[in-house]
Amino acid sequence: MTTTPDTPPDLAEVLIGHQVDKRIDILRRIGASGSISEAARSAGVSYKAAWQAIETLDNLAGTPLVDKAVGGRGGGGAALTPAGRRVLEAAALLARARTEVLERFGPGAAGHGEPGMAALALRTSMRNQFPCTVRTVTRRQGFVRVELVLADDSRLHARITRESAELLGIQPGLPVLALCKATAVTIAAAIDADDGRNRMAGIVIGDPRPAGGESSIRLAAGIRIVGFAAPGHGLKAGAAATAALDESAVVIAISG
Repeated sequence: MTTTPDTPPDLAEVLIGHQVDKRIDILRRIGASGSISEAARSAGVSYKAAWQAIETLDNLAGTPLVDKAVGGRGGGGAALTPAGRRVLEAAALLARARTEVLERFGPGAAGHGEPGMAALALRTSMRNQFPCTVRTVTRRQGFVRVELVLADDSRLHARITRESAELLGIQPGLPVLALCKATAVTIAAAIDADDGRNRMAGIVIGDPRPAGGESSIRLAAGIRIVGFAAPGHGLKAGAAATAALDESAVVIAISG
């Protein structure tokens, strides 16, 4: 895809990566209402989450998209900058183009009910990417714990902020992608249970080096998890092993 100076590459990926991006929706509502608080209320998110959305888009665009110093004695407000208006125009065009392209490849390709082909647009350094479905969402003090179900019915938990949960629209039944860095995953023959840590059982792929390093296991559903084993791990191809990673290391992405 060709981008223009008005739409930096990183921001373009955000726009084309989602049919309905809550952050773009909030930006649109700010332009219509002239108020961040009103945009937050109408979008169904907290004021803090709306601020987070604006700050993230500003960072991606490399320039402010909202002028938050509008108003006089009667009170402040908000208005879109010229860059903010261009982003909304680009979002509308990219959404239409994305829908047309994905619909050419049949039902489900556009991400309705499953990550599907829409997930192929996601580019990241995180090698572990798992299609999942949200099972439960539990609010804890200062964060949200999300229980995810993989294809083989195994469970994976993620800890994210309440604002992120609001902006992503996290709710039971939602198809998502779970991602994590290989360096965040420990692979060993056995790993003790621990609060705040995911454990997933599988079969060792290949012959890991005795000195330790990158290793992989395959879950029952065929999903491959890449991580690292310590020196003297004793892992062998075809043997049972466990992968473990902190819940806070799991990133949730919406592909449709």
